[in-house]
Amino acid sequence: MTISTTIKAIQDVMRQDAGVDGDAQRISQLVWMLFLKMFDANEEYYEWEEGYTSPIPDHLRWRHWAADDEGITGDALLSFVNNDLFPALKGLAFDRDDDPRGYVVQEVFADSYNYMKNGTLMRQVINRINTIDFHRAADRHLFNDIYEKILRDLQSAGNAGEYYTPRAVTQFMTDMTAPRLGESVLDPACGTGGFLVCALESLKAQAADGEQKLAAERRLAGVEKKPLPHMLAVTNLFLHGVSVPNVARDNALTRRPYRAYGDADRVDVVLTNPPFGGVEEPGVESGFPAAFQTKETADLFLALIIHILRDGGRAAIVLPDGSLFGEGVKTRIKERLLTVCNLHTIVRLPHGVFNPYTGIRTNLLFFTKGEPTREVWYFEHQLPPGYKQYTKTRPITIGEFDLEKAWWHNREATPYAWRVSADDIIARHYNLDVKNPHAAGGDDADPAALLALWQQQEAAAAAARAALRAALAASLGDRE
Repeated sequence: MTISTTIKAIQDVMRQDAGVDGDAQRISQLVWMLFLKMFDANEEYYEWEEGYTSPIPDHLRWRHWAADDEGITGDALLSFVNNDLFPALKGLAFDRDDDPRGYVVQEVFADSYNYMKNGTLMRQVINRINTIDFHRAADRHLFNDIYEKILRDLQSAGNAGEYYTPRAVTQFMTDMTAPRLGESVLDPACGTGGFLVCALESLKAQAADGEQKLAAERRLAGVEKKPLPHMLAVTNLFLHGVSVPNVARDNALTRRPYRAYGDADRVDVVLTNPPFGGVEEPGVESGFPAAFQTKETADLFLALIIHILRDGGRAAIVLPDGSLFGEGVKTRIKERLLTVCNLHTIVRLPHGVFNPYTGIRTNLLFFTKGEPTREVWYFEHQLPPGYKQYTKTRPITIGEFDLEKAWWHNREATPYAWRVSADDIIARHYNLDVKNPHAAGGDDADPAALLALWQQQEAAAAAARAALRAALAASLGDRE
């Protein structure tokens, strides 16, 4: 049975269980099991180290309760998982510095849950997982591809779709930013770890030996505040050979106040797709300077990234159109960006790149800290012939960025590339939403009109929420 067939069979079994409701829970259930299986496989290498002790109590290690196909099943298995395994793993208390492997386990299980209610079906899932041999390079390599499919499945899992950035986008942004050995790489909103994996692969390709590869792993860091994508990111890095993934389950916007970052905390490379279209909880913005205080997540992340880059550091970030033409705090953050960084490139993506999560147009911003912007080059990404937009079944591919790559180091104006001076952008009140001057028409609207439309839609949505709350309150009052 192929690994692809195995994963499909596992998902089919889970669909029979009354406790697993929807794709997000199915993926979460599968991943904590895969995590324990992979962690146990990796520990067989660690056990060659003198004095190694597993952070997982011996009777809870995968090899002692799950590896035997004839092991416990039914109600006994369900009781063991719910009453022994999860309470113990959720109760682990390791310090990151004293036992980083143990710390990874406790972070993964802090908000993980067993959704399955049928112990017999759970045994079937476990037995199928045991057919994957993570010691075999072929199985591990193939499973990397299958894991990519699992991550893509999140796109249809409701709000969980925000965790997945198309691999072609992460690969292109990493290739153009070009992390180098010895540099620190951070994704402060890492989701399922796509940027970290791309950066790792780039760095390992430069490494001359295992020691350099290990050093590259240690310079790679991510932060993710939601439990499911955090678990997916850690497992993703395990799959790619990282012995101790450095992915903190936290909110990068509140980990420390803006002014608390010193030179030792700054990083060489930032690659990220921060959440956009949402707002942070009240008080999150208070850790930022007054000029940058806003509840809009993408704006706060941009301000933070500018701040934590060291001089000479490079960043690539995904931002929606609204961040380009928005005013107020957005203007002040963009002024800061152009003053302390060289915003050398904006790649404008067409509709549908992030479908079905959002149809909002997005942009890839590339900048280097340490000198002001003198001009910004724009590149309008071209849809393949016959496409009106990207869809879930017709996603963007890395080969479609060949045009940008060929142009990148030999820049000249073309029907899809143009440049704008910093003086012109300043005269536009830092509006970065510059239309392609070579385009004949198109469906782009005036930025002011777009902003007005967005404000109308926000007002309508607020009115609808208020009406719904009133209806619910009236319904509850009637019941009483």
